[in-house]
Amino acid sequence: MAAKAKRRRVKFQVEADAQSTVSVAGTFNQWDATRHVLKMKDGVYALNILLAPGQYQYKFVVNNVWCVDPECPEWAPNEYGSLNSVIDVA
Repeated sequence: MAAKAKRRRVKFQVEADAQSTVSVAGTFNQWDATRHVLKMKDGVYALNILLAPGQYQYKFVVNNVWCVDPECPEWAPNEYGSLNSVIDVA
């Protein structure tokens, strides 16, 4: 039986107005915008998620508006004619 790949802590963070509702959705959670809700801390919304090594696409959902991560340099086109942010977890 093969050993499971060690999961890594990945921090997702984005700036948004106070009192916003912010989550992250992507290939790691079947694009479920309700599953990973970010919390405001030190002026930014942030959340740590444990992910297995691999490449993931994601977007932030800020007040029901889907948006790419402005701090992420890698993007991929999606089926909706916009872009997804891409992260590689080693």
